[in-house]
Order: sequence, then structure tokens, then C-alpha cells
Amino acid sequence: MFKKILRELRAIRGRAYVRMVSIRRDLLLLPFQVILPVLAVAAYIYLYRFIGAPPEYGTLVLIGGVMTTYWLNVLWSMASQLYWERMMGNLQIYFLVPASKMSILLGMAVGSMYTTSIRALSTLFVGLVIFRLPIELKNPVAAILLFFLSLSALYGMGMLLSSVFLVWGREAWHLSSLFQEPIYLLSGFYFPVKSLGITLATVASLIPVTLALDGMRQVLIPGGEKMGFLPVWINILILAVMALVFPYLAYYGLNYMERLAKKEGRITTRWQ
Repeated sequence: MFKKILRELRAIRGRAYVRMVSIRRDLLLLPFQVILPVLAVAAYIYLYRFIGAPPEYGTLVLIGGVMTTYWLNVLWSMASQLYWERMMGNLQIYFLVPASKMSILLGMAVGSMYTTSIRALSTLFVGLVIFRLPIELKNPVAAILLFFLSLSALYGMGMLLSSVFLVWGREAWHLSSLFQEPIYLLSGFYFPVKSLGITLATVASLIPVTLALDGMRQVLIPGGEKMGFLPVWINILILAVMALVFPYLAYYGLNYMERLAKKEGRITTRWQ
């Protein structure tokens, strides 16, 4: 039992290490990875300042911009990962490794969180230091819970989508593009989600980043309670459930993919 746990931990470390060191291998790309995500946030901050909106709206955009980096990483570096590995001929290696596929994906998630956090911190730095946006840490415990539970739920969703995208085959690229812009709208990246109305905001709450943004804005923005759709403790509770449910569904999704490969000699749908 101990040897099995050690093997799984090594698989997690191995996949996380590759992504952690990759950010230092090509330092010429680092400025572009840091600066480009800030531009969209800066555009919205200037827009709100131009129309005379309160400074708190700039902080609203800043928090949305920070979480945007994680969502894009989940969509392009997690959900599509197994599909790209298949296209590059590496997927067979994953099946031969004497470790759980969940450990491999968990290692990818840990490494992705590390690299994405560097970009997220750069966005946060620009907002707080250069634009001098107001921020108020009202409830540190709630803020920490919201952040880490949202990451757990988001990357759990990425694990689930990775097997789904792989089974759907060539449509993975189109699905990634399809899910990108609608989530920007439904999650309220640059505006309070309550503006969508009760019905649409409730549907949007099925997405972890929506609940994370709604809760974090309430505990970080002065007067943010007025922007909230759900109470903070409800956001935390739902995110905790999602952080358990998504990895559980991902486990069954990976098992289905493996059974499909063994039984029918394929890992895509019949119409691929």
C-alpha cells in the first residue's frame, strides 16, 4: 500500500515538475505571458474611469482578470491536454505508466496552478500598484477558502473535460473555443453576475469561477456586498461540493475512456 501511494506521489511530482520548470526554460516568452493578460484588464479599467464609475469597479475588473488566467489555463492546458498528447503520440506512454491517470492529471493541475499564479500575480500587481485600485480584506479566512476551493473545483472540471474532449476527438479544439467566450459572459468576469438576472445568474452558478468571483468580490471590494448574488458562505459551500464532485466524475470519465480503448480499440466516438 505504501509503495502504491509513493508511486502515485511520484507521478504527481513528475507531471508537475515539467510544467514548473518550463516557465524558466524560455524566459524570452515570460514578458509576453505576463504583459498580454494585463492589457484586457487595463482596457476595462480605463473604460470604467472614462465613464466616471466608482473606483471599486476597477477592482471588480481586476479580480475578474486574475481569475480569467486560471480559467484559460483550465480550458487550454487541462481540458485539451490529453487530446494534444494523443496528437503528439504521447498518450500511449500515459497508459503504460504504472500509476493512476488521476495522478497524472493531478500533477498537470498542480504544475498549471504554479505557472498560472505567476501571471495572476502580475495582473494583481499592476492593478494594485500602477492603477492603485482599492481593495479591502474584510474576511481573510473566507477569501482563502474561496480562492483554493475555486481552484480545486476549476481544475477538477478540467480533469473531467480532458477525458470528454479526448473521447470527442477532433472537436476538442472547437469545444475549447466554444466554451471560452460564453464563460466570460456567464461568469461575470468584468461585471457583477447579479446583473444577468436571477434565472441566468443561477444557471451561471454551475460554473465554479462564477461563484468564486461573486464571493471574492464581496470580501475584497469596499461595499462589495451590494454586488453579491449569493451570500459568501453559500458560495463557499457550493464550491466545496464542486471540489469533490468534479474529480469524482473525472475519475469515472477516465475509467470509461480506458474501458473504451481496451474493449473497442479506440478512444474517440464512432463518428470520428
